[in-house]
Amino acid sequence: MSLWVVVPAYNEERSIVATLRSLAAQEDQDFTLVVVDNGSTDSTVDLVRRFHRENPGLRLEVVHEPQKGTGAAADTGMRHAVARGARWLARTDADCLPAPDWTVRIKAALGSGLRLVSGQLLPRKDEGVRAVTRWVLIVAVEVASVFGKMRSGNRGPRYLGPYVMTPGCNMAITAELYVLAGGFPRSKIEDLHEDRALVNAVRLHTTAYGRRRDVVVHGSSRRARAWGLRKTLAWYADHRYRPDVVDIR
Repeated sequence: MSLWVVVPAYNEERSIVATLRSLAAQEDQDFTLVVVDNGSTDSTVDLVRRFHRENPGLRLEVVHEPQKGTGAAADTGMRHAVARGARWLARTDADCLPAPDWTVRIKAALGSGLRLVSGQLLPRKDEGVRAVTRWVLIVAVEVASVFGKMRSGNRGPRYLGPYVMTPGCNMAITAELYVLAGGFPRSKIEDLHEDRALVNAVRLHTTAYGRRRDVVVHGSSRRARAWGLRKTLAWYADHRYRPDVVDIR
């Protein structure tokens, strides 16, 4: 079972060490971690390399992708892993905290026959965001998951199975399906939700995908802090809110 975990990162000096700690503390540490530096201008890469020196037991590689965009960075990391023999690929982001059993649950899900796993995304509790805001965000994700199945862009006779909302920061996929589906589009987050695009590409090839609520990642709510709840929800609803600065740090 060759699992590789990909973490795209751009100017994440405030968050990435916590993410690395959560990955180093996984109950199942039999995986290789790839951090994809997306042209950071801060100390992100230095912090990653320092963490690796202090935690030599963690198999960690750093690669660089100068083309700006979460899609481009994630795709570079995935294809780097595939080229080195990865069988299974997982992704989280550099402001996220995977649960301690995250890799255990991913391996169990992929080992059961799923070819793509959609995990459960919950808000982090350590960012000073009010509990009521976190609950609204949780409910909004559930509502979006239901309505995503009804959207015209997610429906059609060419799809083999129903739409399943899959957060890019908490997903896993077999290497062969990733290549078959064409991978993450090499896009900017301002232009396209690359996770939705990948899921719809997967649906053209298989029905062996599904949501697993026991595959848990706690994600950042920093956009809600910066923009407010209403604008944040509008951003995730097809970028109906378009701020001047997307890369909130």
